[in-house]
Amino acid sequence: MIIKTTLLFFLTALAEIIGCFLPWLWLKKGASLFLLIPAAMSLAAFVWLLTLHPAASGRVYAAYGGVYVMTALLWLRFVEGIKLTVWDWTGALIACCGMVIMVIGWGRA
Repeated sequence: MIIKTTLLFFLTALAEIIGCFLPWLWLKKGASLFLLIPAAMSLAAFVWLLTLHPAASGRVYAAYGGVYVMTALLWLRFVEGIKLTVWDWTGALIACCGMVIMVIGWGRA
């Protein structure tokens, strides 16, 4: 369950990041206004993906935060080309450990 949930969280985070990054390109970098269409579709996918989790929404949001941190840093590294520090990786690892602890607890709640 942890692997499936984690993969679903990564897809959810990617949808959210794309949905926020495209409007940022339009507002800050002068990209096409038409980027708002795939941005809206991506944010709709993000909301739909959140509904696929078996736990209560508050627990899902809390656990999702850990994976979001890791996904955002991977986006920063591979899409935006920013080199990450040991502090970035350490913080992401701690956040993901928190997510794993919460997901393990879903079956016990």
